[in-house]
Amino acid sequence: MRTWLIVILSGLFLFSGVCILQADESENVEISEAAEGLDLNAVCELFQDSESVEAFEKALNDPDEGINNLDLDENGEVDFIRVTEEVSDESHMLILQAVLGEDECQDVAIIEVEKSEDDYNMQVQGNEVLYGPDYYVVPAVVHIRTWPIITWLYRPAYKPYVSVYRFGFYPKWWRVHRPLARHVYVKRTVVWTGRAGFTHVRTGRIVHTRRIVYKPRTSVMVKKKVVHTPHGTKVTKTTVKKKPGKSPVVKKKVVKKKR
Repeated sequence: MRTWLIVILSGLFLFSGVCILQADESENVEISEAAEGLDLNAVCELFQDSESVEAFEKALNDPDEGINNLDLDENGEVDFIRVTEEVSDESHMLILQAVLGEDECQDVAIIEVEKSEDDYNMQVQGNEVLYGPDYYVVPAVVHIRTWPIITWLYRPAYKPYVSVYRFGFYPKWWRVHRPLARHVYVKRTVVWTGRAGFTHVRTGRIVHTRRIVYKPRTSVMVKKKVVHTPHGTKVTKTTVKKKPGKSPVVKKKVVKKKR
């Protein structure tokens, strides 16, 4: 009886240890306050539903969708996120960049898609400056070949998408709007995140996109620093550094894309 009791208690201890480790892995995910305005789970859900990269860029910035709530330069306006794509063989890399100034862009996240022998893989990696190291969001299901955007990316004679928008030159459907409070944003995006179609992981699942030569862009306005707490631990925080002098005021110009 005593032996069985020891075995049972040992099993419970091991089970508890696993639970603690799993909980720690989730709790240790650090996201800067600057990036709390863009839930990458919601971004993934939107990507899955999009018919094309152009449609994805539009929906990502649509104020009515409410997925983009970033204000990295803290000017009281949501930043426009443009999408630029790099392609190599069967691998696609879509870079999401927040446009902050004439020559100021901040990579926010990268969507990677690759075709394997009999299926496709996809993941989103948050920029380390904003989301911390090893922050990946991947599909909870394995097969993604039925997604409309996958069919679009791998159609014959496909040309990589490059956004024509830049600071001061935005699409006609874009309108300046203020960011929502954090709790309001969370409630609004639950329509996307509540699907639970994606999950966070610590290790990337994409390999071949690493062959794509791309130099990440980091704005001088966004800084990463390590803060020492009274308990002796280190916490990584991301702050926004505004340019000296007054913020530039640029008259918005409407750009109509050519078909």
